[in-house]
Amino acid sequence: LSNSGKTNTNLRGIKTTSKNNMSQETMQNIEHSIFVGAWNAVASDVHETAKSKGWWDSNRSDSEAVCHMHDELSEAHEGMRNGNPPDDKVPEFSAAEAEYADTIIRIMDHAKARGWRVAEALIAKAAFNKTRPYKHGKKF
Repeated sequence: LSNSGKTNTNLRGIKTTSKNNMSQETMQNIEHSIFVGAWNAVASDVHETAKSKGWWDSNRSDSEAVCHMHDELSEAHEGMRNGNPPDDKVPEFSAAEAEYADTIIRIMDHAKARGWRVAEALIAKAAFNKTRPYKHGKKF
């Protein structure tokens, strides 16, 4: 958001016109704080569910957790290779959408268990990526 009176879209996808005294940086900081709070609340819920379902009955290795994340991405790929049909467990979403969600759930669960600040890292990495050259300076 800015204070120039232009129409903007915030992180929640809401178009707004702002002529207040808050700077764009202040608004961005507020939205980042909301995002981090929401991410952490969902991560806590996801982690508690995983614990209650037995995923943390013993201390899981980081390698095992990463393999499960990779499994979810592989399932997304497989779904897309097969035309990205409705998911078999949540059919209101495509296979890719559901498997991407499963990947994020796995990431949230593992990060919460380790006390890692993934939401904050996501914001920092997104900001850093804005400073990188086209295709990160690589020839793909």
